[in-house]
Amino acid sequence: MTFQSIEAHPLTPAIGAEITGIDLTKPLSNAEVEDLHEALIKYIALFFRDQPLDCESLMRVTRCFGDIHMAPALAPFAVPGCPEVTNFHIDKNTKKIPGEIWHSDMSCDPEPPLGSTLYLHTVPEVGGDTAFANMYAAYDALSDRMKQHLEGLTAIHDAAASLADYVPSSNLPRSSHPVIRTHPVTKRKTIYVNENFTTRIEGVSRAESNMLLTYLFRHVQEPEFQCRFRWRPHSLALWDNRAAQHSAIFDYYPATRSGLKTQICGDKPF
Repeated sequence: MTFQSIEAHPLTPAIGAEITGIDLTKPLSNAEVEDLHEALIKYIALFFRDQPLDCESLMRVTRCFGDIHMAPALAPFAVPGCPEVTNFHIDKNTKKIPGEIWHSDMSCDPEPPLGSTLYLHTVPEVGGDTAFANMYAAYDALSDRMKQHLEGLTAIHDAAASLADYVPSSNLPRSSHPVIRTHPVTKRKTIYVNENFTTRIEGVSRAESNMLLTYLFRHVQEPEFQCRFRWRPHSLALWDNRAAQHSAIFDYYPATRSGLKTQICGDKPF
């Protein structure tokens, strides 16, 4: 695909591209926004280098894709004076690492975020990659019999499964979503259960639910569906939660990894 205003450099055949030729610290042109929309659909996860962003510029980039999703469960982590942006900080004193388990951001919400951004200004000298996996490819790799079995099933996504240690119970949403989701833009199907938030499949026994979820949690992590992004200071990742899962790899203790995060409003999965 040829873009008008940017260049895309794929990371792997399955997912991810590093985007060059654009300055995200400034307001974007219509052509740049259009190219980024097309690139996100094609590559699912986009990565940018040397973009020294602050809260205002990060929100401006986010709003090129929609309104900012403000999850009540993330309110305790908001940047003071800027509730739309989450403060992302891990250091030697952090007791539990968020995002290490494979997940789609806030799938526990009734209308989970369309996508997310993560901007890191401080990163470890080594380690601290984020892995992303293509859920179109994961679905396509299922057998026809498994696809038929999963079609029409729904699953519970519960924020308490991963956020109960941080957030008051009144702010912990719990939602039911299809196990197999249809992407609203591409109309392609994706696997939409994740180890961080999905607690059980509805309408089947607990034993069957556990068996299916265990299989799917492992299946979506296959290396052929993945890319890994090696962070440098002032890098930005932007990804489509409807078609990707990700995992923040914690292999850098006691170094610091710090930045800002936003999420983009989405709609109810179908």
